Amino acid sequence: MRKTIILPSVIAAVAMMVAACSSVDCPVENIVATVYKLQRADGTPDTLRSDTLTITSPKGNAGDTTLLNRSIATTSFQLPVSYLHPVDTLYLTLADTSQTNHKVYHDTIYISKTNSPHFESVDCNISYFHEITAVEHTHNRIDSIVINKSSVNYDLTKEHLRLYFNKP
Repeated sequence: MRKTIILPSVIAAVAMMVAACSSVDCPVENIVATVYKLQRADGTPDTLRSDTLTITSPKGNAGDTTLLNRSIATTSFQLPVSYLHPVDTLYLTLADTSQTNHKVYHDTIYISKTNSPHFESVDCNISYFHEITAVEHTHNRIDSIVINKSSVNYDLTKEHLRLYFNKP
């Protein structure tokens, strides 16, 4: 008698655990970011050897948000994308540590984009995918920026923007 009572309760418990698991596969790697790669004019990778790179972005009335802080020997980096703003503004600060006077350069990048909501399932958080439409920038240390891949989604293996720096 005891076995007949235990067996149905075990089956019911297993059935509840299986029912509690959903078949929805929300992406684990759900980071949407732009990938930047530094390049030379001849197409070879560039490295900021003696410069530290800091990138900030305005945060409304609360000042700036640091996205990349004092990166050294930088060849590439990833930055998050705003969800709702049509233009992302980035402030770049390059500090040349090789010179005795520690010269500092400032540049600004304006990335125009469209924002599209992306739904996997009602059980998953919403993501926003983006399409980069234009890039403008100042010319203190940045020579040019080329859009390599305009579609920004979960794929962080593709470089979206190529930065070409002037030598000081």
